[in-house]
Amino acid sequence: MLVAGFPAGSFAANCYLVAPAPGSECVIIDPGQDAERGIDEMLREHRCKPVAVLLTHGHIDHVWSVAPVCGAKDVPAYIHAGDRELLSNPARGFPLGPAQQLFGGLKLSEPADVKELADGLVLHIAGLEITVSHTPGHTPGSVVFGVPREGRGETPGPAAGDALFSGDLLFAGSIGRTDLPGGDYPTIIESLATVCLPLPADTVVWPGHGPRTTIGAERASNPFLAPLVRRHAAGPPAADGAAATDTAGSTGGPAKPNRARRL
Repeated sequence: MLVAGFPAGSFAANCYLVAPAPGSECVIIDPGQDAERGIDEMLREHRCKPVAVLLTHGHIDHVWSVAPVCGAKDVPAYIHAGDRELLSNPARGFPLGPAQQLFGGLKLSEPADVKELADGLVLHIAGLEITVSHTPGHTPGSVVFGVPREGRGETPGPAAGDALFSGDLLFAGSIGRTDLPGGDYPTIIESLATVCLPLPADTVVWPGHGPRTTIGAERASNPFLAPLVRRHAAGPPAADGAAATDTAGSTGGPAKPNRARRL
């Protein structure tokens, strides 16, 4: 599998090209601010033809260029229904005052062809098998995309070495912010516990910002996953119903994520 990418615009949101191999059809994930030139350069370098744009969520740093890219390439955009409105009204993803200052004069529109994603949906496009998992918490419609490693055949379920395009759910050493409209900390923790934590340790994580990582590395060092790992290792609560005590606390201790230029 070929994965290429670059940080787009002033928000440095990672935009990815994913294909079975050079010279094949591909999908584009999260075309952010002023991403058109970088996308065209990746397509030329790897001799790929885009057939779809996939969006991990609707924040503007990840969808800024979706309409022009889809229009120029005549391809559909895929987004979860919970974030679809943000395609044409990005200010809804921010508090009222900052939204007016940042995006008061910005005009965006939906691509001509928008398809809605759902949890558990498996997309067979560009010669890839892409599994969609709904992971709310950063936004109501956040999703991640799981792509099996090359040569897995018909083996069901997640396997070692698969790729996870995590959007703003999980980063190297941190997680997505939850202080914007639609964000919720307990919900993102639940998404991490149910979607990320069970994956094999060498699942490669391609995040929405920053460098790639692995599930194993994040289990070992990410301060937001540490309480989840401890609870998982401790097993279910005692039969008498007494709750297990997490001495570090599920919301205390770790420093908050680095949020500079990160939406």
